[in-house]
Amino acid sequence: MSRQNRIESALTERFHPERLVVINESHLHAGHHHTDSDHHDTFDGTGETHFRIRIVAPAFSGMSRIERHRAVNDVLKQELDEGLHALAIEASAPGEPTRR
Repeated sequence: MSRQNRIESALTERFHPERLVVINESHLHAGHHHTDSDHHDTFDGTGETHFRIRIVAPAFSGMSRIERHRAVNDVLKQELDEGLHALAIEASAPGEPTRR
């Protein structure tokens, strides 16, 4: 199963969203420098390392933006620990304005 599929599955299971879009934006980061304890390389843009998540779920009602981001990060902790480098999170409750 791809990382994108695992992200979609985990978010669906936890939040039961009305709308969920997971976009692999790794290619947009080609040429950026990634540094970890083993590598000091320029990223070539391949793989599944950078994602944008657009999610609308009742579970986010009454939560601040930071609380929503923390909730998403908590669900995806294992992915973050295993090489997911960056998340752009657009989380909202039903009826709130969303970005397209």
